[in-house]
Amino acid sequence: MSVLSLTLPQSLHEQVQNLAGKEGISVNEFIMLAVSEKLATLTTADYLAERAKRGSREKLLSVLAKAPDVEPEEQDKL
Repeated sequence: MSVLSLTLPQSLHEQVQNLAGKEGISVNEFIMLAVSEKLATLTTADYLAERAKRGSREKLLSVLAKAPDVEPEEQDKL
Protein backbone atom coordinates (compact mmCIF):
# COMPACT_ATOMS: atom_id res chain seq x y z
CA MET A 1 0.00 0.00 0.00
CA SER A 2 1.04 3.56 -0.62
CA VAL A 3 0.46 6.48 1.71
CA LEU A 4 -1.03 9.63 0.26
CA SER A 5 -1.38 12.94 2.05
CA LEU A 6 -4.55 14.69 0.92
CA THR A 7 -5.77 18.21 1.67
CA LEU A 8 -9.53 18.75 1.43
CA PRO A 9 -11.68 21.79 2.10
CA GLN A 10 -13.33 21.45 5.50
CA SER A 11 -16.85 21.23 4.03
CA LEU A 12 -15.85 18.40 1.69
CA HIS A 13 -14.06 16.57 4.51
CA GLU A 14 -17.19 16.79 6.66
CA GLN A 15 -19.35 15.43 3.84
CA VAL A 16 -16.95 12.53 3.34
CA GLN A 17 -16.95 11.80 7.07
CA ASN A 18 -20.75 11.83 7.19
CA LEU A 19 -21.20 9.58 4.17
CA ALA A 20 -18.47 7.18 5.27
CA GLY A 21 -20.12 6.96 8.68
CA LYS A 22 -23.50 6.20 7.09
CA GLU A 23 -21.87 3.46 5.02
CA GLY A 24 -20.06 2.07 8.06
CA ILE A 25 -16.61 2.49 6.53
CA SER A 26 -13.57 4.62 7.26
CA VAL A 27 -12.81 7.88 5.50
CA ASN A 28 -9.77 6.20 3.93
CA GLU A 29 -11.90 3.38 2.55
CA PHE A 30 -14.51 5.84 1.28
CA ILE A 31 -11.86 7.84 -0.60
CA MET A 32 -10.25 4.65 -1.94
CA LEU A 33 -13.61 3.48 -3.27
CA ALA A 34 -14.35 6.90 -4.78
CA VAL A 35 -11.00 6.94 -6.59
CA SER A 36 -11.54 3.35 -7.76
CA GLU A 37 -14.96 4.21 -9.17
CA LYS A 38 -13.59 7.25 -10.99
CA LEU A 39 -10.73 5.22 -12.49
CA ALA A 40 -13.15 2.52 -13.62
CA THR A 41 -15.35 5.13 -15.28
CA LEU A 42 -12.49 6.80 -17.11
CA THR A 43 -10.82 3.58 -18.24
CA THR A 44 -14.16 2.20 -19.44
CA ALA A 45 -14.82 5.36 -21.45
CA ASP A 46 -11.36 5.08 -23.04
CA TYR A 47 -11.91 1.39 -23.79
CA LEU A 48 -15.26 2.03 -25.43
CA ALA A 49 -13.84 4.89 -27.48
CA GLU A 50 -11.07 2.62 -28.78
CA ARG A 51 -13.57 -0.12 -29.61
CA ALA A 52 -15.78 2.39 -31.42
CA LYS A 53 -12.86 3.38 -33.66
CA ARG A 54 -12.60 -0.23 -34.87
CA GLY A 55 -16.29 -0.53 -35.66
CA SER A 56 -18.04 0.35 -38.87
CA ARG A 57 -21.62 0.95 -39.92
CA GLU A 58 -21.30 -1.66 -42.65
CA LYS A 59 -20.29 -4.37 -40.18
CA LEU A 60 -23.15 -3.43 -37.88
CA LEU A 61 -25.68 -3.57 -40.68
CA SER A 62 -24.36 -6.93 -41.89
CA VAL A 63 -24.77 -8.41 -38.40
CA LEU A 64 -28.25 -6.92 -38.02
CA ALA A 65 -29.25 -8.32 -41.41
CA LYS A 66 -28.67 -11.83 -40.03
CA ALA A 67 -31.19 -11.32 -37.23
CA PRO A 68 -34.66 -12.72 -37.94
CA ASP A 69 -37.43 -10.20 -38.53
CA VAL A 70 -39.93 -11.47 -35.97
CA GLU A 71 -42.00 -9.97 -33.19
CA PRO A 72 -40.31 -10.06 -29.78
CA GLU A 73 -41.51 -12.59 -27.26
CA GLU A 74 -44.24 -11.32 -24.94
CA GLN A 75 -41.90 -10.82 -21.95
CA ASP A 76 -39.51 -8.77 -24.13
CA LYS A 77 -42.09 -6.28 -25.39
CA LEU A 78 -41.98 -2.76 -24.03
